[in-house]
Amino acid sequence: MSTDKIVDLDKPASYRVLDSDDMLRKLNEFPSLCRQAWDLAMQMDLPPEFTGIDKVVILGMGGSAIGGDLVSSLALTESHVPISVCRGYDLPAYVSDHTLVIANSYSGNTEETLSCFEQAVKSKAKILVMTTGGKLKARADSLNMPVFTYNYKSQPRAALPFSFMPLLCFIQKLGLVREITAEVDEMIKALRRQQENYEADMPLINNEAKKLASALRGYLAVIYGAETVSEVAHRWKTQINENSKTWAFYEVIPELNHNSIVGYEFPADIRNKVFVVMLVSSFFSSRVQIRYDVVGRLLNKAGIRFKTVSVSSSNRLSEMMSLILLGDYVSYYLALLNGVDPTPIPTIDYLKEELSRK
Repeated sequence: MSTDKIVDLDKPASYRVLDSDDMLRKLNEFPSLCRQAWDLAMQMDLPPEFTGIDKVVILGMGGSAIGGDLVSSLALTESHVPISVCRGYDLPAYVSDHTLVIANSYSGNTEETLSCFEQAVKSKAKILVMTTGGKLKARADSLNMPVFTYNYKSQPRAALPFSFMPLLCFIQKLGLVREITAEVDEMIKALRRQQENYEADMPLINNEAKKLASALRGYLAVIYGAETVSEVAHRWKTQINENSKTWAFYEVIPELNHNSIVGYEFPADIRNKVFVVMLVSSFFSSRVQIRYDVVGRLLNKAGIRFKTVSVSSSNRLSEMMSLILLGDYVSYYLALLNGVDPTPIPTIDYLKEELSRK
């Protein structure tokens, strides 16, 4: 922690001491980027042969993969076609000529995604590419494959609207989920309303993002989610990792009820350094809500700090994205409290350099 650079969250003018690449501006653009990405995807016509698919496999890593996770979570109770996310170098063996493979890479140079893409080409799968350019776009263009391109300069994690909204649009176009245009419109309105409560000019005393970041400072963050907010918990975890440069983990109810709750006991000194954030949905099933209540009591009994977090929303999509927006702001403010620039990811850059040497 760079204690000599910690900023006062109630003095936004001081943020630039750390925020050299203006990550705050990118957070503030989130609702408008969702609108832009959706409208851009609506303009793209998908090949007619895509309608005959029996599986969807989304390729991606990091910030380019989380959009697929969110879409898969939303579509789970609606789509008659399974939608999965492939992270890694190898394509699943079940991919066939009836599978739609969507290769999603912000840079177009993600080596794991490129590896799977080439395997998908050999498998004769139907392929759609989403990227800003790079090797992936060049290769897809050479094969006359459909490519969804966009131009937004940022870290991949800050371009989530372009990794998520087009995917959501495409599965709607394919008839895998119901018509959701009205829900998208409501979601964007909700994001703009809620954003006012998290922005830099809102004082800490009234700003839930700043208050939660202050509570998390100095603690190991563990994010709990369930059902449609399971992958939202995943997003919180990775944003805290990358923006705040902080250890964080996420777990999912009800699975954690079958193992993790037994581990609250040891090591005893860890309990004092853990802060659990429990993301709550108003759409949870009654059994999951009971589980949340019981887990809260167990955490309290074990002396582990925790907080339940929810947002007011009229539908699951709005709730999901509103919680993501809140988590993004929390991770940003936590970075400032840690005295670090939220944008650079030097350890990942170092890893990529080492891989390139091999």
